[in-house]
Amino acid sequence: MHLTLQQLRLFESVSRLGSYTRAANELFITQPAVSIQIKRLEEQAGLPLFEQVGKKTFPTTAGKTMYAASLDILNRVDELKTAIEELKGTVKGPLQMSVVTTAKYFLPKLLGVFLQQYPEVEPKLKFTNRARVIERLMNNDDDFVIMGQIPVDGNFEAYPFLNNILGIVAHNDHPLANKKNITIKEIAKQRFLIREIGSGTRYVFDQLLKEHGVEIEPYMELGSSEALKQAVMAGLGIAVLSLHSVQLERDVNKLTVLNVEGFPLKRRWYAVHLKGKKLSLVAQTFLEYILDESHQIIIGNSNY
Repeated sequence: MHLTLQQLRLFESVSRLGSYTRAANELFITQPAVSIQIKRLEEQAGLPLFEQVGKKTFPTTAGKTMYAASLDILNRVDELKTAIEELKGTVKGPLQMSVVTTAKYFLPKLLGVFLQQYPEVEPKLKFTNRARVIERLMNNDDDFVIMGQIPVDGNFEAYPFLNNILGIVAHNDHPLANKKNITIKEIAKQRFLIREIGSGTRYVFDQLLKEHGVEIEPYMELGSSEALKQAVMAGLGIAVLSLHSVQLERDVNKLTVLNVEGFPLKRRWYAVHLKGKKLSLVAQTFLEYILDESHQIIIGNSNY
């Protein structure tokens, strides 16, 4: 079989996304070009590789075999490129990370400073909730992941690099805004806005309530820290948020952090990967950078 890497990349994308059109968009080519290359690949295989069920495209039995082989080949090519760059001592190439959504308030700044020093690095970030990050961690899909609450499974290496400080945030005009030493039982009577199940912030808060024997009836469940923040500013309720995410709003007096017993909760951000994983030169360089420089870059000008 005379296969090309481009055909394998197209095939992998169609298999993963279940759509010729989405694969074309991902790889910045036209949908007819994808169809032509897949047809040529099927001619090489002598069997159909995809079947259409409803509006979605699924790999056939031969397609599943081809998909496993294409992943292996493409991964080996990436490893070869990485090995060559490492032999040259060049910090260059892809950096694949999955990151919990709250980290979007500081990670882009860290990455921006890093890329000024290493402009040939190609970052690929996936921002998602804690549950999905753990799934990708266990599947070894990334160089490493960034998260705030480490899973209990011990088969990984975790590197703490930055404080993750959680507070209960309210609109400046909230009745409890100026009150001191608010109890957990008192705060539990307020209208709470919370993250979805699977969020690290939700997990930490649920554990705290459990420790105090307190239950709350959430007023609203939202899917991101940004949505929570906007809802709090609109006066819809209060929420537990990372203080990284509300720095600007506090500076301009749109939000306040309530004085609640046990808060702020001081946690850490971690870079995590499976034990025994050999990091590429790019990943190792970025890991060392965030361990050494993140506190100065992020915390230096903040008020927490």
